[in-house]
Amino acid sequence: KEFLVEISGTTVTITCPITEDRIEWQLTGTRVSGKKQHVIDNHDSSPVNVSCSSGDKKHAMYLNARVCANCEELDTLAVTGIITADLLITFGVLILVYYFSKDRKGRASTGAGSRPRGQKMQRPPPVPNPDYEPIRKGQREVYAGLESRGF
Repeated sequence: KEFLVEISGTTVTITCPITEDRIEWQLTGTRVSGKKQHVIDNHDSSPVNVSCSSGDKKHAMYLNARVCANCEELDTLAVTGIITADLLITFGVLILVYYFSKDRKGRASTGAGSRPRGQKMQRPPPVPNPDYEPIRKGQREVYAGLESRGF
């Protein structure tokens, strides 16, 4: 059998697997006599070695429970509902965006920056950079000093 640990806010309730009524609890060096359940009020989330014993039977565990004062407990149905609603809303928005963008794709825009589509105008060639002009027939002597050297 195993310990049963219940956490609610900052209260931790530990149930010992021993079936007898009178149980000796030991929490990190402190001995407490009690019943089958031991309640730790205002637990500070620090790790605790817990053991319960009765006669020759002894059970021990390491408790590392994180608690908070103003946490809300959610059951499985609430979490499932929240996730399902989020997915449905997300898919609904995606479908709306798809249908609205699908209708606009075929229309020509009539904004201020648009121009009518006609034949493509040919652009003139770019102005050449004077630093990188091609060698012309009469100018070969300028580049005559740049001969390749044999190695």
